[in-house]
Amino acid sequence: MDLMTNIMPVSAEIFLLVMVSVILIADLLIKQNSGRLFTYTLVQLTLVVCSLITVSTHVSGVSYVFHNMFVDDLMSDVLKLLTYMAVSVMMIYSRQYLIVRGLFSGEFMVLALFATLGMMVMISANHFLTLYLGLELLSLSLYAMVALQRDSAIATEAAMKYFILGALASGLLLYGMSMLYGATGSLELGAVSSAIQSGQANQSLLVFGLVFVVSGLAFKLGVVPFHMWVPDVYHGAPTAMTMLIGSAPKLAAFAFVSRILVEGLQPLVQHWSGMLVILSIASMAIGNLTAIAQTNLKRMFAYSTIAHMGFLLLGLLSGGIEGYGASMFYAVIYVLMSLGAFGMIMLLSREGFEADTLNDFKGLSQRSPWLAFMMLLLMFSMAGVPPTVGFYAKFSVLNAVVQAGHLWLAIVAVIFSLIGAFYYLRIVKLMYFDVPESHAPITVGQDAALLISLNGLGVLFLGLLPDMLMTICGVSVQQSLLLH
Repeated sequence: MDLMTNIMPVSAEIFLLVMVSVILIADLLIKQNSGRLFTYTLVQLTLVVCSLITVSTHVSGVSYVFHNMFVDDLMSDVLKLLTYMAVSVMMIYSRQYLIVRGLFSGEFMVLALFATLGMMVMISANHFLTLYLGLELLSLSLYAMVALQRDSAIATEAAMKYFILGALASGLLLYGMSMLYGATGSLELGAVSSAIQSGQANQSLLVFGLVFVVSGLAFKLGVVPFHMWVPDVYHGAPTAMTMLIGSAPKLAAFAFVSRILVEGLQPLVQHWSGMLVILSIASMAIGNLTAIAQTNLKRMFAYSTIAHMGFLLLGLLSGGIEGYGASMFYAVIYVLMSLGAFGMIMLLSREGFEADTLNDFKGLSQRSPWLAFMMLLLMFSMAGVPPTVGFYAKFSVLNAVVQAGHLWLAIVAVIFSLIGAFYYLRIVKLMYFDVPESHAPITVGQDAALLISLNGLGVLFLGLLPDMLMTICGVSVQQSLLLH
């Protein structure tokens, strides 16, 4: 009975690991051409079954297993379901793109599932060791995926940069965790928090450890000054891999940061909130200003990601439950917008041609009015223009910052948002007011065409009716982060 109690909350992770092994073997035994579609179907079915397991094993309240190393709560379940959805959507968008480039392989799909497993472990971790294991499983899978296009010098270079800087960040994070362990005598987040609150911990060692941990977390989020890898990796990796890096891991990163800072290090909030203020302002400034100068869309989205992650930190640094809920809502909406934006780049790409420069979007409204309209909705949402959902994501974060008494910070964020609106609206201008440079027909698979339509209209629908998703985020954060 005790074993079953322990296993139930991790049954989705166990099932995914078993299926990765099955898919790995099945992919070797099946003939090349027909097999890839079979493997792809198996991957999608695995993600669907994982969703069903996560829903069916959900229990109200908070459940700890494996000596408090793993936690099952509402926030983890919601984030896992959204992670499955994001990975599944990435697979649908990228299928045709990868087939044309000879990258639609079993290795790609298995690495994507391993990355998903890493995200699931990160989302449910309640212990520094489990957090680190999840992070490294995700990171190593992503390094390998970026380097998958072996004959591309730019992809290999991006993978090397990502790997070396990622190893450095992991070292910083581990060093910080070891200091926190030395100061508190525990690696479990709840026990670390209790030790700090009781005043037993060594204060100077705590603050040193906190600096290293925040630095490691900042790298994983890709915020300034730990952002050097983001534009190079986004640009160098094939767009399908860029889409994966820029979407689902942001949900895991939100969980990772909130677990460590809000659950484990909440008593040190006056120390880490000051650090997050600096990281947030620097990210919004450098991200938005540098994005204006970019002509490559993937690099532009990379810098815009840095600015968006700066915005995400605003909710966390406000230090209240409303801010944490707003941050989670922002992370979810960012993933939705990011999937659509990178999906559009892949849909417009064809054999021997990457549609990843601003000029490639010139006159898109003449070539495909519907795709242009979907891109317009996505860009409006990223810029924070009502009635798209991006406006409410930004508004909820700014509201939390003002409620926390940081009015000046909200004003700074609004100014940088206005600067950021320029480069998003520039894409809309190119699509609707410029003459197309190419008149090549745009061929889009039925599944991808339906998905981009749902993606674009979803941004508009959630903007008109944002309350349900905002409530889910608020309630899940409240139950999960405060009940511990």
